[in-house]
Order: sequence, then structure tokens, then C-alpha cells
Amino acid sequence: MVKYLFLATVLLLINQAVTAQKVDNVNTSRKTLSAVYTNEIIKIDGVLDEKAWGTAFVAKDFVQIDPDQDKPARFATVVKVLYDKDNLYFGVICYDPLGKKGVRVKDLKRDFDVANNDVFGIGIDAFNDKRNNITFATNPYGAQKDYLSFDAQLYDDNWNGLWQVHTKITDSGWVAEFAIPWKTLRYKQAASAQSWGINFYRQRRFSNEVSAWSPYPRAFSFNRMDFAGQVTDLNPPKPSSNIQVNPYTLPSYDKTSDLAASASHFKVKAGGEFKWAVNPNSILSGTVNTDFAQADADLEVNNLTRFSVLFPEHRQFFLENASLFSPGLNGITSNTGSMNIYPFFSRTIGLSETGGPLPIDGGARFVHLSPNTNYGAMAIRQGAFDGTPQTYFAVARFSENLSGKDRIGGLITMKSVAGTGQSNGYTNVAGSIDGLFRFDDRNFLNTMLINSYDGKDDHKGMAGYFQYQYQTNPISVYLAESVVTKNYENETGFVSRTDVISTSPGFITNLRGDWLPFKKLIRAFQPDATAEFYHQASTGKFIESSVVIYPFWVLFHSGGFFGYSITPNYQYLQEQFSPLGINIEKGEYKYARSSFYAGSDPSKVLSYTIQYDIGPYFNGHLNTLTTAISYTPIPHIALSGALTRNQFIKVGIAETSTTVSLYNLQGVFSLNPRLQLNSIVQYNTQNKSTVFNMRLSWEFKSLSYVYVIFNQGNFSSLQGQALQNGIFKVSYLKQF
Repeated sequence: MVKYLFLATVLLLINQAVTAQKVDNVNTSRKTLSAVYTNEIIKIDGVLDEKAWGTAFVAKDFVQIDPDQDKPARFATVVKVLYDKDNLYFGVICYDPLGKKGVRVKDLKRDFDVANNDVFGIGIDAFNDKRNNITFATNPYGAQKDYLSFDAQLYDDNWNGLWQVHTKITDSGWVAEFAIPWKTLRYKQAASAQSWGINFYRQRRFSNEVSAWSPYPRAFSFNRMDFAGQVTDLNPPKPSSNIQVNPYTLPSYDKTSDLAASASHFKVKAGGEFKWAVNPNSILSGTVNTDFAQADADLEVNNLTRFSVLFPEHRQFFLENASLFSPGLNGITSNTGSMNIYPFFSRTIGLSETGGPLPIDGGARFVHLSPNTNYGAMAIRQGAFDGTPQTYFAVARFSENLSGKDRIGGLITMKSVAGTGQSNGYTNVAGSIDGLFRFDDRNFLNTMLINSYDGKDDHKGMAGYFQYQYQTNPISVYLAESVVTKNYENETGFVSRTDVISTSPGFITNLRGDWLPFKKLIRAFQPDATAEFYHQASTGKFIESSVVIYPFWVLFHSGGFFGYSITPNYQYLQEQFSPLGINIEKGEYKYARSSFYAGSDPSKVLSYTIQYDIGPYFNGHLNTLTTAISYTPIPHIALSGALTRNQFIKVGIAETSTTVSLYNLQGVFSLNPRLQLNSIVQYNTQNKSTVFNMRLSWEFKSLSYVYVIFNQGNFSSLQGQALQNGIFKVSYLKQF
């Protein structure tokens, strides 16, 4: 009954939202800006003092996206565009009456957190197809952020291009000067001047105002290029061969000790990667003796659910063009429940089930991206190591952009495990088809069907989903339905759980207006609700549900928030469940939990978030405190800490009362955006483990690095192990 009542509510909200479409209409007339050619040498120093800048046309009159949609920006921004035979240049002035006091920066690392900083960004749609773009962004201290966007749905957030930016903070605001090489961009060859889609956005974090040159609805992303303007009169050079070679050398020292003995060894490793832009649309990449020593460490998680935890990919080779090879249902970012279904997940390659590294002998990847057709293939050989046999991985992807903004595609994956003296080899294969269908600017449907064949057990299985979403400024409504059969086994993919049918409806509101109390403090009132209903796929048995109702959620102008939710839960455990080592008997459980949330302005020197969950938990009670605090006295020093504390009270078969805590401390010390020391300490009381990671990185040349890395792990006396690892790595990028 609860499921059908909730679904009926969601359908009613969709109907009401459709009738209110004009609420978020914006002026969508396409602005234009002419680029000017120059022979003058442009020095990238954050000072627009070359004569050529005085001849450039000006993009101004930015429009608010947030808080007051479609009203003139309260803080002026000016953009100019120049180009020569080598680069495309942007000169930007972000005016601020508070000068240096108005600047907010908390992060100097590459791909910094946009939410906490003043930001200026450029979105370039070089094929002018109104679907895809490359974004280049910076903050007032010159940190760089870049990524690829496809249909504002799929993102390559960790794509790194060769480009420069330099900034200056002045008494009237801050200035940014960009130089983007033509070789970094992808564009078509033309005999005459070209027009590209382009948009600029600015975030002034002090007042939490977002503005754009060409406005777009607040409910949408800046990367919706159908709302972008145009830069005209561009005559870029003919696309040429673009080859990048990135070799590395890595001496390392490892020491392992336990209660009985210790061992240590020193080794030197070498390898590298290359990238060849065969043409403006196609890139061939290769890797040999691949190493990811400098990748970010995984943050530990104390998992209280029956879902598998989805750890993010940190390794650069697999992050390149990840969006092409990783279509799927992302329950973390899409607000469609907790289900995650990916036909291909790169962390199945080169990592053990516990996250430890496995050797990658080499691999190759070919990618073709164009306004109409996208396809690619990747093959990797994983070496034998410590009982793990040699394994080959392959994935192939094809997608076609249809008329309008629709897309269909398919993906095939294969894992082939070599036989050993103790076991036979086998091959695991999965194939999928998927589609994205936009009915209009606000309605879209995302769907996928996957079939798997497990050569190890001769099992065939299926997984699939559809995901509908309706977006407007005042309300977003969604419905996701997914199924994973009992025999589904895709060893190159990821699913949260098998043998399940999941239904996840929900809505999110963003209510604003003069009726709000404390208008100088409160920006929006955002009550919403999300739900998840699970049936066992093999039997049809109803096994689980949770309905999270947020009757009160307030968003402050500063970006802080305060809210409350209540969550009725139903659990039918068909087998014993053991969260954090506490054994819970199978059976039927009904309980409701309450949660309180609060957070401060994340851009301030001192900021925090806190969540406190209380109430029944299966046959007992559980109080969970999750909190994080950040202290950034200056942008060059960023300190943060996090705590997750689970207090169990008479839970499980033994009516266990215990407390399990997970601590996390991080420090980032930056001389500038190119030289940084990053350290992290994690301590888990469940297994009394302490993990320490320190990484010094120096970008001595664009995308060329020196790393000094130290890792240490100390575990309980029951395990009796201590691990130490020291690494010195040099990678050098050369572009031909």
C-alpha cells in the first residue's frame, strides 16, 4: 500500500509540474561574441596589458542563475577572446567592490571543489552541436579544473588537458588570463570562419551568486550547451598530429613486519603511456607496465547496509574517457535510490577485491568522438600475481546521437582468466544496449538492458533499468525501476546487489519567493521525499523498503543548510546479516529512524557538516553521528577531520551494545597550485587499524610531475601486520 501511495503522489507531482513549466522559463536568445586574431605575443601573467586586449570585443551583461533567475548579475564580469596560430586566449575581469576581502578560495589542487571557491568557467562546444563541451575553470589563485561533458549527463571529470591560466587579485576584484592550445581542443576542419558554442559562468562565493553570460534554468547544468551562446569569426589552424608521450620511473621501498619476522626489499620500475590524436575525433592511447602509485587513497567506509560499496576510480588512465565506457545507473549522483548498475567498472582491472594493486602489463584504448557517432575499445593485460592468474580484459562501446537530443548505444565486456595448475581458465562475457531519450528540455528517460554469461559456472543472467526524470526550477520528480537476476554475474561490471527488483520514486522541491520568512537568511525551502522498494527477483517476495521523508529542509543564502527527515523501514532478512560484526537473525523487522542535518557556509575559514541519526535498528537501537569539519586559515593550508560514530544498543542475536568509530584527518599544504603536500590518517576502531598516506606532488611542467609518497598501515595484534611503503616517481609529458 505504501509503495502505490508513494507512486501515486509522484505521478500527481509530475502532472502539477507539467502545468507549471513557465515558472523557470529564461531568456534563451543566443548571444554572440566575435573573436579577434592577433600577431602580438600574449604573455600569460594575469595582466591584460597587451595592446591586442584593447582591440577585443567584450562579453558582459551576465545574468543571474542563482539566487534570482534571469535578473542582471549584481557583480559585473567582462570576457574578451583573442587567438593566434597556436592558442585560443580568454581575458577575464571579475569585478568585486570588496576587492581582496570578497575573494573566497579554499582549494588550490587541480580539479578543485567548485562549491567552496570563487570560480570562473568557460564551456566550449567546438562542434557547435549543442550537446557536448569541454569546460576550463579557475579560481582567483589560479588552480585549474577541466572536464568533458556529454549531453550534460555523462562527465569525464578527471580529464586533464594541456592549457595555462594565470590570475591576479586586485583591489577591484580578480583577473584571469587563459591560453588554450588548439591541440588541446577538438574541432572540425573548415575552409571559412567557424562559430562555436560557448558559455561563461561565474560564482562569487561570498554572496553565493552564480551568473552566466548566456542564461540557463537553475535546475539545469551549466553544461547544457543548447542554452549557450556563440563565439564567431574563429579561424583555427588545420587540425594536426598530436602525440603525447608520458614515461615514468619509480624506485620504491617496501617493508612488511609481523609478530614473528620482517622483510624489506627495494625495486625500480619503469613504464609509461602515450596518446596519439589520429584526427580531431579519434585518439589512440597505450600504457606499458602501468603504475598508479600517485592515485588518491580510498577512504574507509563502515558499511551498515546490505549493498556493496561503490568506491570511485582514482587511476588516471581509466579516468580518461570514462564516460564513454561507463554508462549505467548511478544511485549516488542521480537521486534515484541506492542501486548502482554498471556494465563496465574499471576498478575490476588491476585491483584485488580488497583494493590492493595487481600488476598491469599493458593495454591500449581507441576512442572516436564526434557530434553524431561515438565508439571505442579498450584491452588490458593483467599480470599473474600472488595466486591471481594472468587475466585479459576487453571492452567495446558504440553510441549514436539521434535527431534532437536522443542517444542509443551498446557495450560488450569480456574477462578471460588463464588456467593454472590448480584451476581451469574461463571467460566471462556481458553485453548491453542503452538509450537516452529527451522528450523536451525537462523530461528525459535513461534505460539499459544487460545480459551476462559466466563461463566459470555456465550461468546466464540479466540486469536492466529505466530512469525517468522531470526537472524544473521549483520541482524535480523521478522514477527508477531496475532488476538484477539471481544468476547475473558480470566480472567486469558492478551491481549493488543481485536477485532483486528495485522501485525508486521521489521528488525534490526548491521553493522560493517573498512568502519565505527571514528572507535575508533563507534562500529556499526544500521539502522532498525519496523511496526505495525491493522485491526478490527469483521469488517475487517483498523484502525491503525505506521511505525517506524530508518535511523540513532549509537552504541558507550562505550555502549552509538545516533539515530533518524520518525514515520508516521494512526489512525481511532471508539470511543472517552482520553489519560491523554484529550478527542479526533472519526474519521480519519494521522500524522508523529520525535524522537531523546541519551545515555551515562551506567557503568560510571554518565550516562543518553534521548528521545525527537515531531510533530503532532491527531488534535494537542505533545512534549514528557523522560529522566533518574544515579549517582553512589561508588557501595554502587546508585541514579537515571527519568522524563516523555508530553506537549499537542491544542489537542482534546477542543483543550487543558497542560503539564503532571511524576517524579521518587530512591536511593539504600548498606552496602554489603546482606544489602540494597531501596527508591523510584513518583509524577504524572496528579492527583497530591505522592507515597513513602522505603524498608530495610537484607539477614542474604542465602535466609533468615528481611524486614522493609514503604509506603505512598498522593493524591489530590479531592480524599482527605492519606495512610500510616509500615511493619516488617522476613522470614527464612531452607533446609533439
